[in-house]
Formats: sequence, C-alpha cells, structure tokens
Amino acid sequence: MSIMQQSSKAQDRALGVWFQNIQQGMVKLPRFQRFEAWDRGRIASFLNTIINNLPVGVTLALEVAGQEKFESRYIATSDPATPGAVTQHLLDGQQRLTAFWRSMHNNYKWETFFVYLPQFDRGASSAGSDIEIRCIPRWVNKHSLRMPRWAEEPAKCFERGLMPVSLLRPGDISTEIDLWLNDATKPLEPADSDPDAVTKYKAYTATRDKIKAELTTLRERVTHFNLPYLSLPADTSKDVALQVFINMNTNSKPLSLYDIIVAEVENVAEKSLHALEASLTDKCPTAGRYGNVSDLILSTSALLQEKLPNTRGMIEMDKKELLANWPKLERGLERMAGFLESQRIFDATRLPTNAVLAVIAAAYEQIPDDGDFLAKAEKLLKRYLWSSFFSDRYENSAASRAYTDFKALKNLLKNRNFSDAELQTVPALNRAEYPLADVDSLMAAGWPKAAGIEARAILAVTTYLGAIDFADHKTATYESIQKREYHHVFPDALLAEAEIPSYLALNCALITWKTNRMIGRKDPMDYLKERAQWADEDVVRERLKSHLISFDLLSKAHYANLEGAALKQKLATDFNEFLRDRANLVVAAMTSLVAGNSPALDTLWTMHLAKNAGNAEAVALSPGV
Repeated sequence: MSIMQQSSKAQDRALGVWFQNIQQGMVKLPRFQRFEAWDRGRIASFLNTIINNLPVGVTLALEVAGQEKFESRYIATSDPATPGAVTQHLLDGQQRLTAFWRSMHNNYKWETFFVYLPQFDRGASSAGSDIEIRCIPRWVNKHSLRMPRWAEEPAKCFERGLMPVSLLRPGDISTEIDLWLNDATKPLEPADSDPDAVTKYKAYTATRDKIKAELTTLRERVTHFNLPYLSLPADTSKDVALQVFINMNTNSKPLSLYDIIVAEVENVAEKSLHALEASLTDKCPTAGRYGNVSDLILSTSALLQEKLPNTRGMIEMDKKELLANWPKLERGLERMAGFLESQRIFDATRLPTNAVLAVIAAAYEQIPDDGDFLAKAEKLLKRYLWSSFFSDRYENSAASRAYTDFKALKNLLKNRNFSDAELQTVPALNRAEYPLADVDSLMAAGWPKAAGIEARAILAVTTYLGAIDFADHKTATYESIQKREYHHVFPDALLAEAEIPSYLALNCALITWKTNRMIGRKDPMDYLKERAQWADEDVVRERLKSHLISFDLLSKAHYANLEGAALKQKLATDFNEFLRDRANLVVAAMTSLVAGNSPALDTLWTMHLAKNAGNAEAVALSPGV
C-alpha cells in the first residue's frame, strides 16, 4: 500500500484529545515549521468556528514510532513538566492548535479572548447579537499595570456579558470556574439585611444556574469539537515527509465563503457571480480601493437583506434576492466610494475601520441621487462615519454592531423629516453609550500604520484638511498619497536618546519618500528647512498647518548641544507640549466632523490660537502668578 493510500482517509479527533496529547508532550512540531503567525483576528475567527461547531479543514501529522526523524519543538507555551513519548509530528495545523492552546491558557501578552454572552450583557442593547468570541487588546501603562483594568476583574467582565475563553479549557477546572463565578456574580448577591433578600437570592441563584448551564454547553462543544487529521505512517522517509509538507503549504487553496456562494448562485439562478463582479469592478473601479470587492459584495448584500454582514448572515442570504438587488448593490458601492473620497478617505490603507463600508453602501438604497434630502442624508452619513472613527463602537463585534447601526440609519432615512434628537437612535451616534475620543486618549494612540482605529482616524483628519507634503507642496490625493510614507515629526533617533516612545499617531505625518530620508537625529525644524529649502517661512508654516502642527512649537525644539538628563528633560517637555497641542487641534476638527460639518483649516487655527492666548492671559491674571 502506498503512502497516499494510507493517508487518504481523514481520522476524527476531538479537541479534548488534541489538548491532552499536547499537554502530555505527545504532539510536537518539526523544527522547520514556522513559528506562530496568526493575528488576533484569525485567532478569534477560529475560536468562533469552534463555539459555533462549524467544520474546519483537516490537519496533517507524521506518525512517530521510537526515534524522531526531525529535530522538534513543543507547540508554543506547551512544554510539559513531565514529557511523554512523542507519537506525532504536526506538519499542518500548528496555527490552529497553537491558537487553541494559548487562548485556553490566557497567556497572550497583548490580547485576552472572551466569550460574549449577550443575555448577560447589562449594558448596551444586544439585539441581533449571537454568542461570539471577542478579543480585548491589552497594553501596559506607565505604572506597569496591564490595561484595561476591567479585563482583570470578573465582575466588570460579566456585566459586559464577557466570560474568559480559558474557562472552556478541556479537563477538570471546576475550582477555577467556581472562583470566577463567585467573583463575577458577587455584586448580584443580596445582603442578608435586604428586606427582599429571599426574592433577590432566588434571582441571583437562577442567574448563576443559567451561567453554569451555558458554560457547560460551551465546554462540551469545545471538548468534543472534531479537528480531523490525515497521517503519514511512521516509516515515511524524511524526504517524502518534507515534500508533503511543502506541497500542503504552497499548493493548497482552501474554498472561501465567496467560492461557496458563487456555486450557490450558479445553482439557483444559472448566473455567474464572477462575471457580475467583473462588471461591477469595470463600472466602479474606485470601490476596490477600500477593500476586497468580493467581501464588499457579500457584506453589502447581507445588509440589503437585513442579515448580519458575517459568515452566518451571508450563508443565510437568499441568492435569488442577491441577484435581484444587484442594481442597488452596484449603485450603493459606487456612491459609497464617492462619499468616502469626498471625506478624503482615499483607500483601505488609510481607512480607520472597514465596518462602515457595507453600512454606507447599503444605506444609499434610501438616498436619492439629488434633491434637498441628499444633503441631509449625507450629513447623517458624515456624522456616522466620523463617530465610528473616533469612538470604540467597532473595536469588537463589528458585524453585529454594523447591522444594528444600519437598521437605525435606515429607519431615519425612511423618515425624511428625522430630527437631531432622533440621531441618538443610532448607537454609533449615542454619546452616552459611545463617547468620543478625548485629548488624553489621542495622545496615547499608537502608530497609524497598524490597525488601530483611533490612530488612523487622527491621520484621516489631516488628509481631510489637505495634508500638504513638506517638500513638494502637493495636497493629499489618492494618487499622491500612494507615494507617501509614515514619518516621525520628532525623529525616532532623537526621541530614542531620551528613551521616549516615538511611534505615536500624533507624531506621524504622511509625506513622500524623498522627504523621509537622511533625517537621523536632527531637530525637527532643521530637517524641515532642508526639505523645504527654506524659500519662505510662510510656506513652511502653511505645510505644517495643514497637518495640524505648530510651527512655533517646532521652532523652539533645539537639542543639538544637549545630552543626558538635560536632553531628556527638555525633549520630554517639548514633545508632550507638541502632542497635547496637536491633540487639541484634532479634537476641534473631530468635533466639527462628527456634527456633520466641514471644518475649515484657517478657522480651526484661529480658534485654537485664540484659546491658547486666552489660557495664557488667564494664567497671567491669576493671583500669585
């Protein structure tokens, strides 16, 4: 019997068994395997697949009998205290099993994974929400505390409907579960002195029973979830095993959700979705700037049928209705792209969150091409867009929240006489529920080249206001922005000398590559003079102004003759003043944008300078000053 014959049939194996085998050191990775590479989004997606009991592809293992053929290592963080005999080398599937193992032990440094249970969420409305995995990004503050602090407190997690994924870990962890449950429900337990203690205690007990029942169901689902595998026999040669590994990782292409829906459309209507997509791309080439066109088609089509823009909603879509809605879809995506361009959001790279795309495209079903209502409707979309950028509305559960926002926007747009008071019915516009970013949060926002919504939003404000290049004086456009890089205003090398973090959104400006060379440790104004050739100070002021950067603050940032403590002190003071000044300007622009207005650069600066002057005068007039 050949190797292919022996390995052609997949074998079932429950996750609980995989977990036990990893725990005991029976499953290892050949050393040539790459290290874990999944980001938090893929990890959450895989965990969602598990808790929804959806099928996954097979893994591949090489059987080990006695001597291992390859140098090997354990799956990340799984080194057993007492290693057992190795029985398998994992050739394909390490990302899935690493994600499973680490999330079950809650040992990721920069994220914590929770199960969201909407029936226990005592905050925002969870209408339309399903049980799902949510990832909470983590960071360490200046006091070495892991943030956000509430993610460390069971009671505060539970009031948000969140339960640690680690409680789904296979095996007997009853003590851990009981401790968490006690802490999570402690605020609900009535005091003995409460006159209604008996009734409240019954409700308290009922809640605990519901949580335990839900937890038991999910634990069973995880433990018995089938992750099948193919196996190569132990006598497979090293050369053959390596070749199979290479083939599995270079030649395979899993069937996507879009591929499945293409087949379903072909089956029910004998229409080619690929051909329709090609036609849409020809008619509206700009839509593809903001994301994968296939994904935009599916998510927008789902909302047009009032389905969640996620895998489940897309699968549940009526495929004939998808085709019937095609003209609406084409128009919606074309208008969406035009609207984003009008807000000077030029492409997916600069887009703070893609959750808004399908919402805006589907909302255009209710918006005419012209007339008085068009301006009112697009002002509403502007409020929604910028509110989404400067709040945490879409940090988690983006699909269900996009669905809820879309339905609320649709209801407003159907009633053309909607009032400002009714804006609060759109969760993204509800400031009590989703407050806007403030100066302090903007100052802490990370580098906008990463996926952070708030960081990219800061950069989006500057492109909205023109973002004139420091050297060639070109205003930001789709064409010009493709040649720009993410540039440190205060050079990284300079801040590094003072051990000050430089990768902050407010220390970033988009400029062309020719501008972003040979900066080194120079003072900010020195290299700006070089790049601008210092023809006219007013020209330099204008360029900086369009990025919401103060010429005067940079002018006093001189460090050429400083070192040690003196450098650290002055640089820290100047840099903090620079960040706060720019943050105040961004907040002013943001406030105008989320109100649906169009802030003018000159007006923003006039008001900003007047405010600063007023503050200075107030300080001067204060007693004792």
